[in-house]
Amino acid sequence: MSQISYKDAGVDIDAGNSFVENIKPLVKSTKILGVLGGIGSFAGAFELPQGFKEPVMLAATDGVGTKLKLAIDSGIHNTVGIDLVAMCVNDLLCNFGTPSFFLDYYATGKLDVKTATSVVAGIAEGCIRAECALIGGETAEMPGMYSHDDYDLAGFAVGVAEKCEMDRVSMVKAGYKLIALPSSGLHSNGFSLARKVLFEKMNLNFNDDFNGEPLIQTLLEPTKIYVKTFKALKEHIVALAHITGGGIVENLPRVLPEGLMAEIKKESIRVLPIFELIAQHVESEEMYRAFNMGVGMILVVKEEDVAVVLSKTDGYLIGEIKEGKREAKLI
Repeated sequence: MSQISYKDAGVDIDAGNSFVENIKPLVKSTKILGVLGGIGSFAGAFELPQGFKEPVMLAATDGVGTKLKLAIDSGIHNTVGIDLVAMCVNDLLCNFGTPSFFLDYYATGKLDVKTATSVVAGIAEGCIRAECALIGGETAEMPGMYSHDDYDLAGFAVGVAEKCEMDRVSMVKAGYKLIALPSSGLHSNGFSLARKVLFEKMNLNFNDDFNGEPLIQTLLEPTKIYVKTFKALKEHIVALAHITGGGIVENLPRVLPEGLMAEIKKESIRVLPIFELIAQHVESEEMYRAFNMGVGMILVVKEEDVAVVLSKTDGYLIGEIKEGKREAKLI
């Protein structure tokens, strides 16, 4: 009677081992002070940073969503890892946490070592931009769960904050100003709607020209990471809101106390061309709920700190905190 191997069942252990060897230098490139040991152990280790009076560990997890479908279909895999890191570390900033380390989970139907290595190269690049370390991860080859070419990603960021600095909501007051930090594009939200509009409704193709480059390049532009900006301006920021799924109208209220509203001047928002293209077939209200519209992060800043924040970023004023119902109102 013939015998069946794990490889016959669709799982290639040798390919997995080859993949680990490929990514070792990528992981090493992200090493920062605090990392203990290297890749290959059962768990990654990171020493708690010094200098905190009451350190609190913060954790955030996220994925890349259906942006992955575009990466898979186009064969461009080296940017979605940056997205994965960005979606997690940008959330940590909103609780005044600085990222320390990152872990990833890569699941696929059939492990393609070249593709997986390219994805992890993006994750490593994201960690370098976020000034955190990639200290571990997991690769799962699951035939029958995914088709051979499909893969999915999940990421996990851990950082540290000073306990007394975490409650930003209570610090927000009427009269404080709102500064928008531009996004690099769609970031990692709204791609199911974008794909339906662009490729089903408008019948566009990946290589169609859009503002002088293939459309796919604009769509796969990785999510901007705001860690360095946060570190440089921390003392001048009252609160931050990461503009992800739900857009400005659903994310900005998360940093508001009861009795205060965020009034946004809609005409001040520097809407990116890609959103103007999609908006040809989507109502304005839906656009502002599904997409960031060109705003990746909103800072709440005291009036006396506005000048320094604007001088050290590419940000711009879009509104103000006022008394009223707890909401973000576009006027």
